[in-house]
Amino acid sequence: MQLQKQLSKTAPEQKTMYNILLIIGFVHLLNDAIQAVVPAMFPILQQSMGLTFTQLGIIAFALNFTSSLIQPLVGLYTDKKPSPYALPIGLCFTFIGVLGLALAPSFWLVVMSVILIGLGSATFHPEGSRVAYMAAGNRRGFAQSIYQVGGNAGQALAPIITALILVPLGQFGAIWFTLVAALAIGLLFYIARWYSEQVAIIAKTKLAKKTTTKQSSQTRKLVIFAITLLVFLVFARSWFHAGITNFYAFYIIEQFSLTIQQSQIYIFIFLAAGAIGTFAGGPLADRYGKRNMLLISMLGSAPLALYLPHAGQAMSYVLLGAIGFIILSSFSVSVVYAQELVPGKIGMVSGLIVGLAFGMGALGSVALGILADLFGLTNTMLFVVSLPLLGLLTFFLPNDQKLREINS
Repeated sequence: MQLQKQLSKTAPEQKTMYNILLIIGFVHLLNDAIQAVVPAMFPILQQSMGLTFTQLGIIAFALNFTSSLIQPLVGLYTDKKPSPYALPIGLCFTFIGVLGLALAPSFWLVVMSVILIGLGSATFHPEGSRVAYMAAGNRRGFAQSIYQVGGNAGQALAPIITALILVPLGQFGAIWFTLVAALAIGLLFYIARWYSEQVAIIAKTKLAKKTTTKQSSQTRKLVIFAITLLVFLVFARSWFHAGITNFYAFYIIEQFSLTIQQSQIYIFIFLAAGAIGTFAGGPLADRYGKRNMLLISMLGSAPLALYLPHAGQAMSYVLLGAIGFIILSSFSVSVVYAQELVPGKIGMVSGLIVGLAFGMGALGSVALGILADLFGLTNTMLFVVSLPLLGLLTFFLPNDQKLREINS
């Protein structure tokens, strides 16, 4: 009884820490805005350096390989050994990478710079997701939406950045984002201090907690199957996302004879609507179910995506807004779904969903670049818009009731 009283004093508070969520969400915005500068610069780099679509795909791959594919490893390590100050230290790599990107005179130095930006992002995402989880209290879906919408909002800023900063100033304009990185580093030191306090409290709580429940062999197989399928579905969504953000601007410039600035408005609409959809997805999943939202986000966007290459200039605005909202409404939902599939492995699971699956999408960027060089942009876009049809596989995921049984 005395031990329980002590634990009640040391256990982390269950209330939602809105100040922490808002700060980590804002830093997520800053981090992803910096990362989104890279694909936003593609038209600039193509003109200044004469890069091919394949070389642009390699740059996208270098960024996403480092920022995404190593996230599960970072998460696996920090699940065992939480590292609060890895957050600001990681953003220091981003700072150096942005500086290099602004000054790089050659293709391979651009690649090296984006690798450094990717390393900073790879460190931030699993630990940022853990901070959101710890600050969530009993509102995990809502908290994850706040955190993830920050990242999507940051990505949505990229077309505006291109139109207002990069087109007038060129490649060197990226140097302004060293100030953004410096602001993020300062805020993360504040987050790291709070995170350290939570780690100390949790360590005390664990002294009296022992987990004796073991999953059956059948349940373990179901979890492995479900997490593998979920990663594949997020990969398909990421490949579609990469196709729109990295190559659709070139497609509409070719189709409608637009300027770079005009083409970026289309991408902004897609990303901004996606940020709104990300925020809405969490509460909708709480009401209608996580698997249902995963299903709706893919299949609901499929007919609109299939029509997109055949739409006119005005209709494309409307379609991109609707597609962005619908397909990214499952962004935060997929993370929470995975966390409930594999409880206790917040960092690793977040790395798998936000990191590995998006990194697999980076492989898609290289493939799409090669397809565009070999078969043209039109045929490449026809392939891209068919990807949401893979959402049919969502029917094979465990429903919410089964998910609760796994997590119990």
